[in-house]
Amino acid sequence: MIMKQTSAAIQQSIPFLEAVRERIGKVIIGQDVVVERALIALLSSGHLLLQGVPGLAKTLLVSTLSKAIHLQFARVQFTVDLLPSDILGSQILDSRTNSFTTIKGPVFTNLLLADEINRAAPKVQSALLEAMQERRVTIGGETFSLPTPFLVIATQNPVEQAGTFELPEAQLDRFMLCHRLQYPTPSEEKEVLRRNAALGIRREGAGAVAKTEFDSIDEGPIGGPDDLVAAMEAVHHVHVSETFIDHVVELVNRTRMHPALEFGASPRAGIALVRASRARAVIHGRDFVIPDDLYSLAEDVLLHRIRLKYEALADGLTGEEVLREMLAEFGGPAPVAARVAVY
Repeated sequence: MIMKQTSAAIQQSIPFLEAVRERIGKVIIGQDVVVERALIALLSSGHLLLQGVPGLAKTLLVSTLSKAIHLQFARVQFTVDLLPSDILGSQILDSRTNSFTTIKGPVFTNLLLADEINRAAPKVQSALLEAMQERRVTIGGETFSLPTPFLVIATQNPVEQAGTFELPEAQLDRFMLCHRLQYPTPSEEKEVLRRNAALGIRREGAGAVAKTEFDSIDEGPIGGPDDLVAAMEAVHHVHVSETFIDHVVELVNRTRMHPALEFGASPRAGIALVRASRARAVIHGRDFVIPDDLYSLAEDVLLHRIRLKYEALADGLTGEEVLREMLAEFGGPAPVAARVAVY
C-alpha cells in the first residue's frame, strides 16, 4: 500500500518535471546534464556551482528555469569592489523620521545567480554563508527569513585567475553540487547558430535592436509553486536502501583515507549524495535510488570537497582520476588512469 502511494506521488510530478525540461530545451541547446543538476538542486533545496568558460548559457539557463516555474530571479555580478550590503541589503537613516529603514538586497529572491563568484573578496563570499545554510540574513541586528524556495546558482571561470579569489572550503562545502560545463558538440553548436540567425530584431519605439536568446524565453509559466512543492514532497517518498547508504558512507570515508588526498569530504557530502540521488530518481520516474545515481552524481558532489596532496599534484594526478579510481572499486565507471601512487 505504501509503495502504491509513493508511486502515485511521484507519477503526479513527472509530467511537470518533463514539461520544465522541455521548456528549457526550447531555449537551451544540449546541456541536458546541467538542466538535470539545476532541477536536482531545486528539488532538494541545495545550491549549485557551475564552472565553465563564458558563453555557455549559464545565465540563460537560470532565467529560463525561473520563468518556467514562475519564480523570482535576481542576478548579481560579483566584482572586487562588491560589498556585503550590495547582496544582503542595508539600513538607511530617514532624516525626516529619525529612524532606520531596511532596504532588502537581491538575495531576497527564489533563484539568485551569483555570476563569477570568485571575483569578490572573501568578506563578500562569506556574506552568503548564512543565507545559503540557514535561509536567513541579518541586517542591522535584525534577522529576516528568505523566500522559499531559495537557491543560489553561482558561476566561476576556471581558466581566468587574474583578479580572482579562491573560494574558501567553508563556502565550497555549502554548494551541494559543483558541475563542470563542457562545450556543445558540433551538431548542437550548429543548431545554436541556426536558431540565433532566425531571431530577427525587436522594435523599441522608433528604433530596433537585434534579438538575443533571452527574447525567445516564453514568459508564460508551465507550473507554479504548488507544482514545485508537490515535486519536492515526492522526493521524500523515494526509497533509499541500507545498502545504498552503506556505499555512500564507504565512499565518503575513502576520500578521507586516500593516500593521495590531503583531506576528504565532510559529512555534508554524504547528505548531499543521498538527497541528490533521491531527486534524480524522481526526475527519471523512479521511487527508489539505484547505483547509477551514485555514480552519476559522485563527481559533482565530491570533487569540490576534496583536495590533492602536493606530491599527488606534482605527479600529475587529478581529482577526477582519484575519485574514479575509488568509484571503480564499487563497480562504477572505469578510472581514467590506474596510476594512483602511495605516499
